[in-house]
Amino acid sequence: MDKIFIHALKTEAIIGIFDWERQVRQTVIVDIEIGADVRRAALTDSIEDTLNYKRVAKRVLTFVEGSQFHLVETLAEHLAMLVLDEFGVAWVGIVLSKPGAVRNSRDVGVALERDRTSLEQWRTARKRP
Repeated sequence: MDKIFIHALKTEAIIGIFDWERQVRQTVIVDIEIGADVRRAALTDSIEDTLNYKRVAKRVLTFVEGSQFHLVETLAEHLAMLVLDEFGVAWVGIVLSKPGAVRNSRDVGVALERDRTSLEQWRTARKRP
């Protein structure tokens, strides 16, 4: 499988479980890998035949900046579902990190992979009371 990637997409969001974290925007860094067949685009040399990674990056930034989740796990899951749903891709990998969240570490975070089946399961789970 071919992959399109965006590394170190940096932005800020309200994220965290402590009261002070709910009051300030913190840096989050997102790495995205998207399963894509790029053969047609390679032949035609046309943006119309591939995933426009600039559109993906802008959408992810808009979502993260407007979010207010407590856990990086929740934000990463929502990002994966957003990319799967809005861009119609078969597979996505998200690495979301929060620099400086733990003293004496560069960053902490979560890495996950999701596919179309995951999207359908997520939709079903969200409908349950």
